[in-house]
Amino acid sequence: MDRRLFWVTDSGNVDALYALIHKDPYILQNIDVLPFVHTPLHEASSTGKTDLAMELMVLKPSFAKKLNADGFSPLHLAIENHQVQLALELVKLF
Repeated sequence: MDRRLFWVTDSGNVDALYALIHKDPYILQNIDVLPFVHTPLHEASSTGKTDLAMELMVLKPSFAKKLNADGFSPLHLAIENHQVQLALELVKLF
């Protein structure tokens, strides 16, 4: 994942996400073309960044079905990391 996007995901800052998209409109699309990848949604789901995760679901709903190299979806990671509220929100948007 692009270092800038990693920083945004780590911070959970939705405004920073949009600032990054403004600078690089294809930053999320570049990730989406990869078959198995740890997306920003995977990271946000793992760490309980609910606002960022919901925004990523709006921007790139396809990320929800992406599997990382270990075969886990963002929903799997949310549950595995005890992010129950975030997991419920992901299910609502499916």
